[in-house]
Formats: sequence, C-alpha cells, structure tokens
Amino acid sequence: MPADIPAPPAATDETPHPRFAVGVLAFCGVVVAVMQTIVVPLLPHIPALTGATPAAASWLVTVTLLTGAVFTPVLGRVGDMYGKRRVLIASLMVLVAGSVLCAVSSHIGVLITGRALQGAALAVVPLGISILRDELPPERVLSAVALMSSTLGIGAAVGLPVAALVVENFDWHTMFWVSGVIGVIDIVLVLWCVPESRLRTRGRFDAVGALGLSGALVCLLLAVTQGADWGWTSGRTVGLLAAAVVVALLWGAYELRVPTPMVDLRISARPAVLLTNVAALLIGFAFYANSLVTAQMVQEPKETGYGLGASIVVSGLCLLPGGVMMVALSPVSARISGRYGPKVSLALAAGVIAAGYVVRYFTSHSLWLIIAGATVVASGTAIAYSALPALVMRGVPVSETGAANGLNTLMRSIGQAFCSATVAAVLAGITFVAGGRTAPTLHAYQVVFLIAAGAALAALLVSLCLPGSRAPEAAGTGTGTEAGTGTGTVEGSSRNVAGDRKDGVRTMPVREIREIRETQEGA
Repeated sequence: MPADIPAPPAATDETPHPRFAVGVLAFCGVVVAVMQTIVVPLLPHIPALTGATPAAASWLVTVTLLTGAVFTPVLGRVGDMYGKRRVLIASLMVLVAGSVLCAVSSHIGVLITGRALQGAALAVVPLGISILRDELPPERVLSAVALMSSTLGIGAAVGLPVAALVVENFDWHTMFWVSGVIGVIDIVLVLWCVPESRLRTRGRFDAVGALGLSGALVCLLLAVTQGADWGWTSGRTVGLLAAAVVVALLWGAYELRVPTPMVDLRISARPAVLLTNVAALLIGFAFYANSLVTAQMVQEPKETGYGLGASIVVSGLCLLPGGVMMVALSPVSARISGRYGPKVSLALAAGVIAAGYVVRYFTSHSLWLIIAGATVVASGTAIAYSALPALVMRGVPVSETGAANGLNTLMRSIGQAFCSATVAAVLAGITFVAGGRTAPTLHAYQVVFLIAAGAALAALLVSLCLPGSRAPEAAGTGTGTEAGTGTGTVEGSSRNVAGDRKDGVRTMPVREIREIRETQEGA
C-alpha cells in the first residue's frame, strides 16, 4: 500500500500559463544551439583577425564540443539534485559571461575561454526537457519535449546564416554582443515564467564520478577531433584513446559501488535506455554530416565541375528551410509518438534521414535540389530529436530525468564529433586539382552521403530492437510497462506529469518511488 508524502500547495492563479514556459525554454534552447555554430563562418578569417594560427582558431569549435560534452551530463545531475531551474539559470549566466568575453577581445586565448563557457551552456536543453516533464500536464508533455529537443537542430540551422550575415556586414564582435544580450533576456524570462520543480534526487553529489566521466570524455573527444591534425597513429592520439578506455573502465567500476552515482549505470544498461543512447549517437552522426558538407559544397568554385561558387550567406541559407521544417514537424512527431509510440517515430525518422541522403547522392549539381535533400534530412532529424527524450523518459525514473537526458544529449555530441572527424578525413583524402587549388572531388561528398545514410540505417535497426511496448503515455510521463505498474505518491510539483494530481499530491509508479527511497536510504 503506497504511503502518501505531502506535496507543496497547488499553483496559484498568478502562476504564468505553462504555454509561456514552453516557449521560453524552447527559445533558450535555440539560443544555446546557435552558439555552438555561430563561429563556423568566421573560422577562415580568425587567423587574419587575431594573429592566431589556423590550428589555434579551430579550437573555437573544439572547445565548445569538449565543455558541452563534459558539463551536459554533470549539470543534468546537479539539476536533479539541487533544482533544475536554478542550474538552468546558472548555465545561461555562463553563456552570457562567455559571450561578453568574446565580444570585448580579439585575443585568441580569451576567445577560446569565452567559447568554452558558451559550450558549457549546452546543458540548458536537457534541463529544459526535465522541467517540462515535471511541470506540464501529461497530455502536453510529448509535444513540449519534442519542441525542446528539436531546438538543437533548429539552432544549428539558424546559426550559420545569421553568423554569415553578421560576418559580411558588421564587425564580427557584434554577434557576441547580441548573444550576450539575448542571454540576459533569457534569464529574465526564465525567472518570470518557469517554475522550479520540487522533485529532487536525494544523496550526495558524486564529485569523483563527475571528474572520472569528464576525464574520459576529454581524452576521447580530443583524440577524435584532433586526430586528423596529429595523425591517427601518433603517440598523442593513441595515448589519449587508451587513456579514455582506462579511465572509463575505472569510472564504471567506481560508479557501480557508490549509492548515488553520477550516472546510474544499472539504469543506463536497461535495453530501453542503452539502445536509445546508441541511436542518439548514430542520429547525431547522420544529422551533423548534413550541416558540415552543405555549406562547403555549394561554396566550392565552379571550376570543380560541381561547385556553385555561392557566398557564405547563400550557403548558410541553404540550411534555413531545414530549420523551419524542424519547428513545423516537432508537434507532428509528438502526435506520432502519442499514437504509435516513440519507437515508431524514431524508426520513421531514421528512414527519412537515409532517404534524404539518397536524394543528396543523386542531386549534387542543382542548388534547389541540394536544399531539398538537406531539408529532407533535417525533417527526419526533427522527428528523431523529438522521439529520443520520450524514449529516455519512458525508461528512467522521474528523479533521473535531468541526468538521463543529459547523457542522451552527450551521445548526440559524441556522434557529431565522430562525424566531424570522418567528414574531414574523407574530404581531405579524396581530392583533385581544380582551378589551381586542391579540392574534394564530387565522389568525396557522395562517400560522405553514403556513410551518413549508413549511420541512419543503423539507427533504424537499433530502433527496431527497442522494447516493443507502445504505451505512448509512458513516453511522456514515466509510467507504463517500462516504469512498472501501480501508483503511489511523492513530493513534487503541483502540476504532475507522472500521473493525475489529486489534492496537490503527485502520483507515480510504485517502482519509481521504491527506487527513490532506496537511494535516500543508501545516502
């Protein structure tokens, strides 16, 4: 017989409508995602603008990948333990600080530091997903989470053309000043209309586990992102990969022994969670190839026989229709998941992405057909990014939402890192001389399309292996076959996503309550 734990009083009429919270959190996600790509059009000009070497300039992208990978799961766990809105606001403050640093200096060291701070703010997306799960009524969770998750792709699609426009028409520091101002606006809006969830994971923060995870990720991602420059068989690359394996094994052994681990490996090893994270890595790989090669391909000179000689702005605008489709399709994906389950949504998305790359393989000479193929890939990504958090939430307790979604977002980032290394290797390895310069051949781009399509098909196979329970409500609420049966109560927000709210008391599956209490007792 479940015991009742009193919940806080129900929300008053003065509490802003949840619709505003969804819009604000989605806007925060878009801004953070834009920050990840905003310097890409600027990279060729950084050496002349700052006096830095091209290798140093490349760290403006690499460092955001590293800090984003490290801080996303860590801050997700901190949010679960100490308050998701509190940590989200802190992440936005870090974003503002990084933007200001980049805006006031042209020194490469300061710029890299600022970009590192901007990368750490990527945790905003999983934190926003967790807040939506805690605060919205069950019928609105899927659509809201779908939109929030899609902001990663929307921001990437919007960031390139916006940054290109700034680079061509204004002082390049302007885009950092604008991002800083928007970050401040985000903070004000979050304080105004996003409630703080009262659901907490009890216990002590696993600092050793956080350091171990960070060490393994830094070693892995440094080797992957710098391997092409250092040489894949060089001592640094091989040493970092070996260190990543050793640190990961030691970290895993430690995490299995502590009562409140940084990442609950037992939960992460469940097929529903493990396979979803594998799919996230593959989808991240497949999506990022679209962003990497589209702009470069249309900018190639006409002397190559396939290039269009487009400007930076035009090449960036090629991705904009994909961003629009991601906004439009996020509610469609939620409806598909609600009716058929997120497993079906993910399988459909992977198939659409693969089809998009088939289109791109055969239509690489026409600007409009290139845009069409890129938009098809973005459409599939929108559905996938909407389905992934729903699958994660179906397989983990409510108290683990922040950390679990942070880990899933991390897997997408790792997929993007491997994609970046793969694309760079292929385009640098299959070249010819055209117009007096060395350029990738058309076949090189087609090889990239085939590899990305293969990743999407692999994600399709993984999605078919996911547990087959439909339980669409489970995806949004944490109930259903993955979460167990029966209901109980636990302290939490007055707007409950784990079941019906009755007299200000949250209901959730008995198994989840037992896991929370076991964690509390262990601490």
